[in-house]
Amino acid sequence: MLYSEVYAEARPELFSGTRIHSSDRTMDLGLAEDHFSRPMGSFVASDIEQLKLAIEECKKLILELPEHSERQKDTVVKLIHLRLKLQELKDPEEDEPNLRMLLEHRFSKEKSKSVKQTCDKCSTIIWGLIQTWYTCTGCYYRCHSKCMNLITKPCVRSKVSHQSEYELSICPEIGLDRQDYRCAECRTPISLRGVPSEARQCDYTGQYYCSTCHWNDTAIIPARVIHNWEFEPRKVCRSSLRYLALMMPRPVLKLKEINPLLFNFVEELVEIRKLRQDILLMKPYFITCKEAMEARLLLQLQDRQHFVENDDMYSLQDLIDISSGRLSCSLTEIHTIFAKHIKLDCERCQAKGFVCELCKEGDILFPFDSHTSVCHDCSAVFHRDCYYDNSTTCPRCARMTERKQDEVSEVKDT
Repeated sequence: MLYSEVYAEARPELFSGTRIHSSDRTMDLGLAEDHFSRPMGSFVASDIEQLKLAIEECKKLILELPEHSERQKDTVVKLIHLRLKLQELKDPEEDEPNLRMLLEHRFSKEKSKSVKQTCDKCSTIIWGLIQTWYTCTGCYYRCHSKCMNLITKPCVRSKVSHQSEYELSICPEIGLDRQDYRCAECRTPISLRGVPSEARQCDYTGQYYCSTCHWNDTAIIPARVIHNWEFEPRKVCRSSLRYLALMMPRPVLKLKEINPLLFNFVEELVEIRKLRQDILLMKPYFITCKEAMEARLLLQLQDRQHFVENDDMYSLQDLIDISSGRLSCSLTEIHTIFAKHIKLDCERCQAKGFVCELCKEGDILFPFDSHTSVCHDCSAVFHRDCYYDNSTTCPRCARMTERKQDEVSEVKDT
């Protein structure tokens, strides 16, 4: 197909003296003839250049024609067809495998044709209608089939599996000169002046990246949350964005070691810690209760499994939900359901309650009640006021000690 033929389709009035009306749109769009069919043999570089020239002429013509006119609409459709054809020539359809392994990525061939995506390697649009593309099932890295052999970055999920920890320094910048004025990921030359490529800083790693590796995406930075209780999203590179997304639900933050003073300034953290401690005290009741196991009460925390394992590990998602108030509401509701089962609904769990041995008065006590205290040695439960007034000796510990002494005496006598 010659450039003059494509150009004539875009601007027919330059090649004929007649004006095409809206009723002749079919002819004007080139739908009556097969202008885009592949001729015998394969396309060469000149065919691509002709299409590029025709596209430029269509763009100029669109600007020249009256706005919202029928001719302008027709030319826009023509431009779309030319661009699709050009993309098809650059990326011919091939028989691609459904699954490919590369640098620990597990790429799966995508079948969606209508969803608009952007290639993480070349930063251009993926035309699902005419292009083959893949998504990594681990880190959700997307790329054209033709870009796969150019990938140099390993799968982020492997880093999450082998090194599940955050950078806890706020924007640990080392300077562009220490990076030799090159992108920290692909080593493309960069500078703050944007020549030859703009240097963009990642607030998570503190390093600088090129515009291909850093799309100005934003994410909440763990170090800023832990040290400043700040949740404003900051600009991060693509690899940091994927890493933070995969790390979001992982309970890897031990706040009482990283920043114990945070509990003095954030009341919500103290409330959540108390609720978690109560849930851990309720857990033994559910493990030994047939009704609770059948009702699967502990599965209400399946999205936060660490809540039934410890009370000091937090995920970044936990801290975000604490700040927004969502976690306090949901955890309080679950706490109420658990307490209701133990204290009201289940007779077996009620039978495992305690009577205060110091005053021998009041209702049945449970270790998660707000007005009780628990002996650290034998786990006996008392009224808080009674325990503090008589804290010198725990009756249950005294009995256990006396029993052991009697057993030792019996052994000696025999």
